[in-house]
Amino acid sequence: MKIKSSFLIKITSILSLLFLCFSCASRQDVVYYQNIDSMNTQQNSSTYEVKIQSDDLLMILVSADDPEVAIPFNLKTYSISGNSKLDVTRGQETVQLYLVDQSGSIEFPIIGKLKVGGLTRTEILQLLQNKLSNYIKNPIINLRIMNFKVSLQGEVNLPGTYPINSERVTLIEALSMGKDLTIYGRRDNILVIRETNGVKSYNRVDITKSDFINSPFYYLAQNDVVYVEPNKTRVNSSAVGPNTSVIISAVSILVSLSVLIFK
Repeated sequence: MKIKSSFLIKITSILSLLFLCFSCASRQDVVYYQNIDSMNTQQNSSTYEVKIQSDDLLMILVSADDPEVAIPFNLKTYSISGNSKLDVTRGQETVQLYLVDQSGSIEFPIIGKLKVGGLTRTEILQLLQNKLSNYIKNPIINLRIMNFKVSLQGEVNLPGTYPINSERVTLIEALSMGKDLTIYGRRDNILVIRETNGVKSYNRVDITKSDFINSPFYYLAQNDVVYVEPNKTRVNSSAVGPNTSVIISAVSILVSLSVLIFK
């Protein structure tokens, strides 16, 4: 009987150790910004601007002190009901948008073809200001990217594609839109897929180290895809079943009860 009890105790100890291995996670794997206290104060980053890409939809409105003068420099508006992908409905009026073609250009009324791909919003406004000043005194130009979005995939609580109302968003803001990472997401190896001038790049970001704030991928660009890789626990659970730790715990309890019964 003593031999049996000793054997059961050993089994219980082994199962308990296995359960701890499945359930424990280190601070380094989970906590964000771990070395932020050692970083120097950063300069103001409010000057960051995204660059216009092919397939962007731009709303450009031109106005002037004399409204009649600005009319030829705006795309026509239509009072129609519809869900055209190239239109933005404003009450009963529909404002046509400029689609940036594969060469990075748009066709602007009167002025003609303008190369805007690779330029920031400020640079495009300056370009239009220079062009329109030949026709309009003190033109007022409003420009917005209308299809700015980012996609979240993998180990986030709410994956999906999210439209961005402003023209810049940080990686952390985007992850917050997806209700943060799950406990099974790798914080040290987040993949950001970005397309620039038709070329895709694949970039890794470690948000457990606060120096990622200085990374080119701290701010996301339009159409970026963010993928959060699963950690080893998630990968292992997919192979042996997500309830493995529960089963181990239940078996451990049964073995403990057996020890008490046969003692």
